Amino acid sequence: MEGEERGDDPDDLDDEARDGEDAAETVTIEISGLSLYTHHGVSAAEREVGQRLVLDLRLDIGESDATVTDSIEDTVDYAEVCQLVALIAQQRSHKTLERLCSTIADRLLADYELEGVWVKAAKPEPPIALSVDEVSVEVWREASA
Repeated sequence: MEGEERGDDPDDLDDEARDGEDAAETVTIEISGLSLYTHHGVSAAEREVGQRLVLDLRLDIGESDATVTDSIEDTVDYAEVCQLVALIAQQRSHKTLERLCSTIADRLLADYELEGVWVKAAKPEPPIALSVDEVSVEVWREASA
């Protein structure tokens, strides 16, 4: 169009941003507050009745071509990750959050090309006699070289 100067077109901005880019950027995906109804706990009552569990995840992807290609095929689909984590957390009961977090971390590392994964599981209403906002456990795993 007449009167438009270079830089006014959003597509030009993308091209300019790519100039000089030789390598993909390091990417971390964070998922916060994945709330699921689960049956984890030390007591039989916790495992039978169940309770809400809130999961936070950090996936270290490393270098990702998606920063340049804008393609979901070049990264990890976080919707797919959420579905997998929900399946893992709900298909089997664990006594400890440590074991649950470990199981999730191991499965994510097995199924996706990740450099590392951090999993946090929190019980917002833990069944203990004292007033506590939540209890949580975190597990960090790095991929094997």
